[in-house]
Amino acid sequence: MTGLAAAKPVIMVHTSDRTRALPFWRDVLGLPLVAEDAFAAVFAMGETQLRLSDVAGWTAHPHTILGFTVQDIGAEMDRLVAAGVKFQVYEGFGQDARGVWTSPDGAVHVAWFLDPDGNNLSLTQGL
Repeated sequence: MTGLAAAKPVIMVHTSDRTRALPFWRDVLGLPLVAEDAFAAVFAMGETQLRLSDVAGWTAHPHTILGFTVQDIGAEMDRLVAAGVKFQVYEGFGQDARGVWTSPDGAVHVAWFLDPDGNNLSLTQGL
């Protein structure tokens, strides 16, 4: 495999205040901080990196920007709720009381939450 298909991806997440956002990504989500400079805080995510970068006046988009595939969505939700994360319930999605959407065949479960800037993140079980 050559070219971009063989390249390691780098995830870019924007924030209006990295000093405020960094503890969420490091302490709440548990991503290891591996470097930081004037441009970004860099976190390890498996075989890739996540770069948390300041963008003046950043406004989050309403759609999901990053998702995490997990083995046990309930356990991961419990851990995040204990750390202060609030899961989103969207009108008309048919989520359960905790905010979990289940695919029609019951195989996939998804829950959404926001980072301190309002960037929409998700947990998915069953992919």
